[in-house]
Amino acid sequence: MLSCRRRASLPAPGRYSGRIPEWHTETRTDIKTDINSNMWNMKQLEYGALARRANRIKDELRQGVRKPYKEVIDVFQGDLHGAGMKPLTFVRQVLAACVYPPLINSNNLPLDVRQRAQEELGRCVGGSVGSYSAAAGIPEIVHSISEFIKRRDGGIPSHPENIYISPGSQWSISNILNVLVNREASPRTGVLIPVPFYNKTVLSITQLGAVTVPYYLSEEQGWALQVDELQRALESAKGVCNPVALYVINPGNPAGYVQSQKSVQEVIRFAWEKRLFLLVDELYQDCVYGENCEFVSYKRTLSEMGPPFSGTVELASFHSVSKGFLGECGLRAGYVELVNLDPAVMKHIHTLSSKDSCTPILGQIALDLMTDPPKPGDPSYPLYKQEIEHIRAVLVHNVKRVHEVINSLPGFSCPPLEGGLFAFPRLNLTPKAIQKAKELGLQPDTFYCTRLLEEGGVFTGPGWEYGQKEGTYHIRFCIAAPQDVMEELLRRLSSFHMTFMKDFS
Repeated sequence: MLSCRRRASLPAPGRYSGRIPEWHTETRTDIKTDINSNMWNMKQLEYGALARRANRIKDELRQGVRKPYKEVIDVFQGDLHGAGMKPLTFVRQVLAACVYPPLINSNNLPLDVRQRAQEELGRCVGGSVGSYSAAAGIPEIVHSISEFIKRRDGGIPSHPENIYISPGSQWSISNILNVLVNREASPRTGVLIPVPFYNKTVLSITQLGAVTVPYYLSEEQGWALQVDELQRALESAKGVCNPVALYVINPGNPAGYVQSQKSVQEVIRFAWEKRLFLLVDELYQDCVYGENCEFVSYKRTLSEMGPPFSGTVELASFHSVSKGFLGECGLRAGYVELVNLDPAVMKHIHTLSSKDSCTPILGQIALDLMTDPPKPGDPSYPLYKQEIEHIRAVLVHNVKRVHEVINSLPGFSCPPLEGGLFAFPRLNLTPKAIQKAKELGLQPDTFYCTRLLEEGGVFTGPGWEYGQKEGTYHIRFCIAAPQDVMEELLRRLSSFHMTFMKDFS
């Protein structure tokens, strides 16, 4: 198990030579300043330039500038509400009554909504969502999360003292990384990361001065996570960094895979053999639609594997209200559950969490509503169930249509999407297109995304920002949009793509 003594003796800073996008390893030596040097190593994402251009185009459209489209379809981020999906009525009604308590006495809201709002406010200091709570979260909500995890995992115990609420899952991930990474060690601390990956987590690793050690998911096998590749990645880090953790995203982002129970077991066994801390992003656990696919949590699998694994493999599992069917990205609330950590380290994590103010109260309430939703027999249950089933049906429809359309286009390919909220199709660009991108000083897939934004009004993300094998190119876009929006997106993408491939043939 991770202990304070082990962390203090972690060996530190060397440079990992594996191929990863240049912004992860670029080092600035020409600037003399008091700013943390690791900040200079974080090259600005090209997304920033694309986002600024997308905003300018939106402004131009509002000002009446004529373009081949009337609005920009923004599917860069996994923002359900931003893409046009509707919030869940029950969630918003409870939140509204919590913000404006007189609504509790209104017959315009269902009885269970009013009762739930009263219950939530009873947990708040002073009966107000404007108050502070304990840094780890409102105790009753932390308990609700532990009960949710217990139900999800078939009765396996979950202990509230091992759960910390935070302003989004990324906050929790950064705090755990802060404990794992020894900034003064030599060689530097290493973290194994999947390619493709979620770029904000990689930025957090880089900011702390750690080394990202990439392991490549197998695109040819539906982005499968293979233990042989984990072993290769670990071997490649010898002598240049000290890997202490393995970061996994399941279901995948941006690659839409879902790990089988066998795959999860293999990863746990590997982590046990190599004494690696498991960091598991399980934000998309509700978003599974592949045939014969089922989300199985790492915690449940670890427990069911029994000794020696169940009592020794250290695990941090993350979840959030931003993803899944709630889609409440702006409320900023998530949690981490910690398993098998040394008590001394748990004390340190508690201290680290306590240094920050609490997670926004409305976000904590949303977490409670996510983990303890309406039940059969409640007045709000029929509408809640209907809305959940509608969102799921839209996602299943979009997954099917994206796979059909993308694979019908020359120069595009996309494995079946099993889960998550993103498509990450491969783009086979012509030498002429690649050369043009180089002339403009752009990555080839950034060049494609830029042209798609300008000419098609579709805002997507270039694959290189999420990692990809050398010589391959991809784009990423969110599939969680209303059906009519997704159909319009695919129409625009198809039209643009055919013209682009012709222009650069």
